[in-house]
Amino acid sequence: MLVRRAKSVPGVQLPSKRPVVVSLIFHSTRSDNLGVGALTVSEIEIIRQVARNAGREVRVHVIDWKGIRAPYVTGPDITMSEVDGKAIINPFGFFATVRRGDIVIDIGAGDSFADIYGPKRLRTMLVMKFLTHLALRPLVVAPQTIGPFKHALSKFLARLTLNLSAVVATRDTLSTEWAHDLGVRRKVIEASDVALRLPYDKPVRTEGGPVRVGLNVSGLLMAGGYSRNNMFGLKSDYPALIDRLVRTFTADIPGCELHLVPHVIVHEAGSPEDDYSASEAIARAHPNVRLAPAFANPSEAKTYIAGLDFFMGARMHACIAAFSSGVPVIPMAYSRKFAGLFGSLGYDHTVDCTTEDADAIHDRIVASFHDRERLVKDLNRSLRIGQEKLGRYQDALAALIASVR
Repeated sequence: MLVRRAKSVPGVQLPSKRPVVVSLIFHSTRSDNLGVGALTVSEIEIIRQVARNAGREVRVHVIDWKGIRAPYVTGPDITMSEVDGKAIINPFGFFATVRRGDIVIDIGAGDSFADIYGPKRLRTMLVMKFLTHLALRPLVVAPQTIGPFKHALSKFLARLTLNLSAVVATRDTLSTEWAHDLGVRRKVIEASDVALRLPYDKPVRTEGGPVRVGLNVSGLLMAGGYSRNNMFGLKSDYPALIDRLVRTFTADIPGCELHLVPHVIVHEAGSPEDDYSASEAIARAHPNVRLAPAFANPSEAKTYIAGLDFFMGARMHACIAAFSSGVPVIPMAYSRKFAGLFGSLGYDHTVDCTTEDADAIHDRIVASFHDRERLVKDLNRSLRIGQEKLGRYQDALAALIASVR
C-alpha cells in the first residue's frame, strides 16, 4: 500500500525522505492508569526503532484527552493536541489534525474496543475511526483486545472499520478469533502487548536480604467496580483475599518484605479507580509493609517492579511490567484479557478471581512463591514468544512507514 500525503507541484521537487507524521489515538501521555501510559510510551519506542532501522525521520503526534497530569513522554519528535467531544465533531478539530499526518495508530486504550463498557465509549471510538477513514489516512489497529461485541450494530460497525484498516493486530488468540468470527477479511496479525517493550532502568540486584514480594492492589476491585457492587462478578471477597495475602507474606512466611505497588494513581479524591489510596489504607493497618511511591510515569513503576523477587496483582500492566523484566508473577484476573494475553504466550500461572474461590487463589499464589525458579523458566520461554510475536506487528508497521512518500 502506497501512502501519499500531497500531490507534486510542477517545478518543485519534494524531498524523498521527508519526515513521516504518525498520529496516535486512544493512547495517552497523562493517564492516571499507568497501564494505558505504558502502551503509549512503548508504542513510541517501537515507532522510533522502526524509523531508525528504516533510516526515516518520524514525528509522532499524540491526540490526547484533556487531563491535569503533566505528559510523561516528551521529545523533539513528539507533539500533542488535546481533544474532547466538541473537537472530535469539529471539522477543524480531529479530522483536520488527522489529515495533516500520514498514518494513524489506534491502540484502543488496550481493551476498550468492545461494547461491554457501554455505548458511549464505543461510539466515540467508532467516530474517530471512521473520521480517519474519511480523511483517507491509513488506520493501524495496534495490538489490543478486540471484543466482545454483544449487539448486532456493534458487530457490523466493528467489522466494517477493521476491514477498512491498513493493519489489524491483536495481542492474544481470543481477540484473533473474535476478529475472524466478526467476518474480518483482512489479515489479522496476532502479536502481543506492546508494553513488553516498555523501557526501564535495570536495578542492580544484591545478594542476601529479605525476599522482596510485590502486591498490586486494585482500587477498582476493592471498591467493587464502578457500580460498587461486585461489578466484575468476582467469586471471592477481594478485600478479604488481599488482607489474607498481606498477613501471609508479612507474618506467616519468614524472610519476606512486602511492597504494595499501585499502578493507577488518581490525584482526585474519591475515585474508585485509585490503587494508591487503597494501598495507603492497607499500609496504615499493617505498618510492616512498604508502600511504593506515587510513580510519575510507567517506566518509573516498571523500574521499581523489576527490583522485586516475586509479584502478584490485578492490574494487567503491572503484571506485564514484572513479566517483561523477568520477575516471576501471578496475574490475578478479573476479565478475559489476562488469560487471553498470558495464555497466548504459554504462561499458565494466572489465577481467575471470577471462577476460583479465595482459598484456591491464596494457596496457588503461595505455592507459586515457593516454586519461583520454575516460574522464571516458564517466564523466559514465554517472553521470547511474546517478543517474537510483537516483531510481526513491528514488521507490518515498518512496511507501512517505508511506503510513505
